[in-house]
Order: sequence, then C-alpha cells, then structure tokens
Amino acid sequence: MLTLFTNRFQTFQPPQGVPVRITLGAPRFRLPYSLTHSVRELAPRREYLSKPLPQFTADYRADLDKLGPVWVAERLRKITEAEGDHRLVLLCFEDLTDPALWCHRRVFASWWKDVTGDEVRELSPMADQYQQGTLM
Repeated sequence: MLTLFTNRFQTFQPPQGVPVRITLGAPRFRLPYSLTHSVRELAPRREYLSKPLPQFTADYRADLDKLGPVWVAERLRKITEAEGDHRLVLLCFEDLTDPALWCHRRVFASWWKDVTGDEVRELSPMADQYQQGTLM
C-alpha cells in the first residue's frame, strides 16, 4: 500500500508519515525531525523554475511522464518498505497560503491523480481553498 501526501519542510510533523525530500537542494535550516529519504527525480529541473506556471507544468509533467507511474510507485514503495509506513509526505519549500505562489509538489499531485486515480492530499493550508488532508 502507498499513501501519498504533500507538505512543506517547515510544517511537516512526524505523526503525518515519512518525510521525503523532492527538491534539488536540501533545507539550509534546522529541521525538528530526521529527513533521511530523498527522491531527486521528482524535483523539477533548475531551468524550469524561472518559467511561467503553464510552461513549468508542461515541462515538469513531461519529465514525470518519462519516469512513469510504475517507476515512481516502485521507488516510493522502497521507502515504505524500509520505514514500515505506507504514508509518505513529499516535501518542498513553498508556502501555499500565499495566493501568488505555486509549487511542483501540487503539480506532481495533479499528475499522480491523472495517471493513477489516487488523490495526493496537501497537509498544509492552501490559499483560496483550505483543503488540508487528514491522516489515515
């Protein structure tokens, strides 16, 4: 079983599940939890970061399509097996309470829903829609 959530490094809490970094760089601030897992393949390429959202989304989703849902699921399942917890929380930096911000973790969540049918809930508040996920 694989249950995915998204959150930001700064608001993740260990009871939410296993933290997994999906960014190119690691946080440069002290975290109050251990961050031992990283799936850099789910981080967007650096050159995408300066693109407008529609172009960023198209390019990032194309990269995710090349990886494919089978590869992504297998990579993430290895973490669940190592940790003995099916709940993975994919982490990045963006604060989605600011309506001007967007982030790749939610683009990933949309892609994952499209290719698998499985919802990836955000565990932190989001602008214009407080759609905070609940834990299983």
